Amino acid sequence: MESINRNTPWRAKAAPAIACAALGIALLPAVPAPATAQQAYPSRPVRLVSPNPPGGANDVIARIVVNRLAEVLGVPMVIDNRGGAGGTIGGEIAARAVPDGYTLLAGSISTHSFSPVISPKLAYDPIRDFTPVSLFAISQNLLVVNPTLPVNSVKDLVALAKARPNSLNYASGGTGSTSHFAIALFVSAAGIVNATVHVPYKGGAPSVAATVSNETQFYFGPMAGSIPQVKAGRLRAVAVGGAARSALMPDVPTVRESGVNYAAAGWFGLLGPAGLPRPIVQRLNKAVHDTVAMPDVQRQLLEVGAEGVVNTPEAFAKFIAEQLDSTRRVVKELGLKFD
Repeated sequence: MESINRNTPWRAKAAPAIACAALGIALLPAVPAPATAQQAYPSRPVRLVSPNPPGGANDVIARIVVNRLAEVLGVPMVIDNRGGAGGTIGGEIAARAVPDGYTLLAGSISTHSFSPVISPKLAYDPIRDFTPVSLFAISQNLLVVNPTLPVNSVKDLVALAKARPNSLNYASGGTGSTSHFAIALFVSAAGIVNATVHVPYKGGAPSVAATVSNETQFYFGPMAGSIPQVKAGRLRAVAVGGAARSALMPDVPTVRESGVNYAAAGWFGLLGPAGLPRPIVQRLNKAVHDTVAMPDVQRQLLEVGAEGVVNTPEAFAKFIAEQLDSTRRVVKELGLKFD
């Protein structure tokens, strides 16, 4: 897999094979909406529901895009933070809104891939109750090991785990967290479920700290939390979890490149309620494309461990369905239980 050039003005435009096709989605030019529809919408401020507390990683990523999206649309965008319950509170609010384009959702892997699987009484259907507009960013997970471990590759880690059954602990940010799913899927794909031990912590930071101290031997979580420790030599980077290498660490291979059939990354995208009119969807899709093309947006996303990615509404709908199916399969295969 070739490395990503940081100097490319727009990764999704200049390198579609890396940025989008490798994610299992097809990047196609947005079809312009009729001129009359574009002029009619939007004509007043748009409310964006951010299903996370202010200042959290997901909220920061959404704000980077939305602040410039408002300029492209020519109207203010009011961010309405509705955090809690894994993003489902905000998800429900957006799902129940009038489908007129004036209430949108900054959806994520949490609202549409994880919570629908681990929350049996969810008040919305992630497929039926939403109109996908476009992805706008992905956030890679990074597989890291304690540097005392004789491991420099995924192959080394798998071999060591099989040679020393139940001697390797892996950390996660808690049962049902994004990092838990990332690593649960990895140990399943690598065939080391029964050879390793899961140790859940209360968040990503404690998980990183546990791996630095060798309380746990490996961790697979958001890059932003692990990169400083890798640079300081306190952790060793082994692989990234997405289908393509990351511009943040272009020399680190993907898990799939390393011989294990695995690809998973955090994602962020714009959605509206079900029944959003096609001209409005097209107008918003083009606006997201134009926004993510901006060099300063790309730069700000990289600074927080994310990368700008866009797609068509149809490709986004397919992507969401595939992510949801993958999560359900992992939960069933591993027998994961949630309170």
